[in-house]
Amino acid sequence: MLRLALALLLLAPLSAYADECDGLAQQIAAATGGKVGRRSGPSIDIKVPGSIKIDLTCRAEPIVQASSGDPTPSAAFFQDLSIASQLLVGESPASVQAILAKAYQASLAERRKSFIQQNGWSASCYTDSAGSIRTLCSVGRIPRG
Repeated sequence: MLRLALALLLLAPLSAYADECDGLAQQIAAATGGKVGRRSGPSIDIKVPGSIKIDLTCRAEPIVQASSGDPTPSAAFFQDLSIASQLLVGESPASVQAILAKAYQASLAERRKSFIQQNGWSASCYTDSAGSIRTLCSVGRIPRG
């Protein structure tokens, strides 16, 4: 009985954190017109209309990322990621979208992952003209420490 009580005490913070992540996924899905999909460990898929894939990963600080197999991501790609990011970093979607556009253009020009830090959060983009995922961009708070 004591073992069970100790196990429940140890798991309580993990389940609370999972509940926060699930709640955040629900908020992102509602804001982007999507639906919460499959959960795998700390990551939750969010299905949005079109060919965009959004993923929320909850660790020390949550990170939201979007991927696209299109040769050039659509405007909806950046809009949906910016809307989802607002819930994580507290910046307006327009501010996030401007930084994402810079990260995307830098990734294309430099042919490598581009990473931009901004007021305690960061945006990054990676492009690959030959891969099945042509564009992968993410936004998240920079962990304190």
